[in-house]
Amino acid sequence: MSRLAPRLLNWYRQNKRTLPWRDHPNPYAVWVSEIMLQQTRVETVIPYFERWMKQFPTIKDLAAASEQDVLNVWEGLGYYSRARNLHKAAKIITEQYGGQLPRDLDSLRQLPGIGRYSVGAIASMAFGLDEPTLDGNVRRVLTRLFDVSEPADSSAGERILWNLAAVHLPKGQAGDYNQALMDLGATICLPKNPRCLICPLMETCKARQLGIQEKRPVMKPKKETPHYVHVAAVIVRRGRVLLAKRPPKGLLGGMWEFPNARVNGDPARELVKAIETATRLKVRRKDAFGLVDHAYSHFSLTVHAFRADLVSMSKNENLKWVRVAELEDYPMGRIDRQIARQLG
Repeated sequence: MSRLAPRLLNWYRQNKRTLPWRDHPNPYAVWVSEIMLQQTRVETVIPYFERWMKQFPTIKDLAAASEQDVLNVWEGLGYYSRARNLHKAAKIITEQYGGQLPRDLDSLRQLPGIGRYSVGAIASMAFGLDEPTLDGNVRRVLTRLFDVSEPADSSAGERILWNLAAVHLPKGQAGDYNQALMDLGATICLPKNPRCLICPLMETCKARQLGIQEKRPVMKPKKETPHYVHVAAVIVRRGRVLLAKRPPKGLLGGMWEFPNARVNGDPARELVKAIETATRLKVRRKDAFGLVDHAYSHFSLTVHAFRADLVSMSKNENLKWVRVAELEDYPMGRIDRQIARQLG
């Protein structure tokens, strides 16, 4: 494997992808891109990244924005805690570091939403530091190159992969090397049907030599994904619709939704009681409005939406009457956005 880095870097110089955050003079852009790319495909991220940088061109601009503005720009990208953490971190950076992303690794680690992978990516790509990183693409490449049989998502597998990432890191070229591994995984060392015959590392790949490249990485068995059924009340009065703001932490934190609740039986029959139990709103069910399915990372959801009349208002402060024409100004998850657009 002594020729691993030279071969990979030579391939990268000729084949690297053109991405809007690559070779960007601002470390902030690298930070934003790395957070957006977590569990999200590059082609999905690019338009969001460009909108984000236009809306919040500096860390100080991001820190000064409202959470609603931040979530609006992020809407549709998923995993909304990433956006909230970027916002929180921007405030800390503005207050403690004059609006400049710190180069110090310990300082980076203290920022919300920046874990071990992000620290390595930012340190190497934004600041040229000799730090390894380990995203999904890098993990797949390394497990195949070195035939790692330990589950890649286990503690033992993670230790092996981080060690491999660090041991083969070429000094002074960590940024390009890390990005080369990412590009190789994204374009050549694919999850299915890897393009081994054009891979610059084919001759040194142990999994390829054994003919087991598609059996790497090994992953721990997945648990069965639960499915839940919810009902949602679409309550419209004089051109306004009643929305509820989700708690600031947890799934879709800080986003807006139609009052809803989980049910175990017939959605139409359970709507009134379920909504009152969950939100303290008393409603009268009218006709069915629509049905929306969506899969999250750990569960799937079916929402039965019904038009409803408001019988008695709740004192919950998270409720708000919003003009139907202004619904686009309120950040929502995919399910509620689909319902909202049917109202338009």
